[in-house]
Amino acid sequence: MKTIARWAALLLAAWLSAAAAAPLTQEQKAWVARAERYEKSGWIYLHIEGEARQRGFQHGYLLAKEIAEALRVRREVWKHTSGMEWDWLVEKSKAMFTPKVDPENLAEIDGIVEGVRGAGITTSRDEIIAYNGWFDLAWYWWPKEKKKLESESPNPPKQSCSSFIATGSMTADGQIVLAHNSWIDYPQAGFSLIIDIAPNRGHRILMQGLPGWIHSGTDFFITSAGLVGSETTIGGFSGFDEKQTPEFVRMRRATQDASSIDEWVSIMKRGNNGGYANAWLIGDIKTNEIARLELGLKYVGFEKKRDGFFIGSNIAEDLKILRLETNVNSDDIRNCIVARRVRWKQLMKQHAGKIDVELARRFMADHYDTYLLKENPSSRTLCGHFELDADLPGKDDFAPFSPFGAFDGKVVDSKMAKQMSFTGRWGAACGLPFNAAKFLEAHPQYDWMAGLLKDRPTQPWTEFRTGSHK
Repeated sequence: MKTIARWAALLLAAWLSAAAAAPLTQEQKAWVARAERYEKSGWIYLHIEGEARQRGFQHGYLLAKEIAEALRVRREVWKHTSGMEWDWLVEKSKAMFTPKVDPENLAEIDGIVEGVRGAGITTSRDEIIAYNGWFDLAWYWWPKEKKKLESESPNPPKQSCSSFIATGSMTADGQIVLAHNSWIDYPQAGFSLIIDIAPNRGHRILMQGLPGWIHSGTDFFITSAGLVGSETTIGGFSGFDEKQTPEFVRMRRATQDASSIDEWVSIMKRGNNGGYANAWLIGDIKTNEIARLELGLKYVGFEKKRDGFFIGSNIAEDLKILRLETNVNSDDIRNCIVARRVRWKQLMKQHAGKIDVELARRFMADHYDTYLLKENPSSRTLCGHFELDADLPGKDDFAPFSPFGAFDGKVVDSKMAKQMSFTGRWGAACGLPFNAAKFLEAHPQYDWMAGLLKDRPTQPWTEFRTGSHK
């Protein structure tokens, strides 16, 4: 395994040095001087500002090596899971997605490409767009496309998350508390970026993301409009309309442009393609109002309240979406999405009126299994660990010991959001470390992931805010 990992590293190094970086122009140097990048507690913090192309250049130049590595992993995962070539997917995306990217997002993407090239790495506009649209393409478009090839192979598991938002009588101070952790297969768990975007137009954004993406992907964000948000993917969903607008385009426009929950929702619904179908939990710290938006393809669920909570565990709450657009058995507690839904309701009831940042951190690290009725870190716990499951009853998308689960934790309350800050923990919110070499030695069926899996040692909870410095 070590030999394969070293070989992968050598290939990456050769690729990075394949194109000699041309000296930056004085204009480009001035753009980069306004940006900042530093690393802390496993996270990369990036500040970018200005016009769209300037922001993109700052992003691409300062994260060029991380973008190159993320693209390498994405190519390998795509080829292994689909059997198709990456360039084929990029061409499909070029026809389907590129014409639907709005001018400002497109300018930022072009800036990323220019910045990456300025660092001596080769990519293209169409590749970065396909990369940004990965969830739509791999999880929603591809399953439909496979049927045209008469393929009955399993569909790839979709990202999962655990999240809640609470306000009013549910919280200790009567204001909003939001928490979220992100789940995905571990080779792709590269969302260690915290990006502070100060655009010349629209609202400032502090969000988690992936190097080279103009949106979040894990979808945890705070804006200077007083909005906070997260999402959990709707499980068992398969609808997709390739004629409509990709989710990443709508998410970025909504988050940068919207000044209220209703405006944010309106932008997300416009041109909805069903891709990356999510339940969004949104809060407005100006009004202490919270909302849940569930975007199916044919149906939309939307609720708002000033007192209470919403939870997310990858199961649709809107009955039309649940019954008519998913294949989920909502009573099967063996399934992680049902088990976590039960656990969320238990915690909300138990801690009503007491919820604060510290409790929210504990929730994100929770290991109580409502199927086995005991502490048992597994696929069914809020802090998910599929890699610890010897079998997965009711969850046939996953093989035993799948390297998949929670790889972070984030919490924000109204006080922190007013300061454009949040607290986050890289790696599992419970603190359990993940050692790639030990995992592959114990589970050789996943040897194709050698060189793709990364270690995630235990890290502390750390606070980040806009404008922070190393």
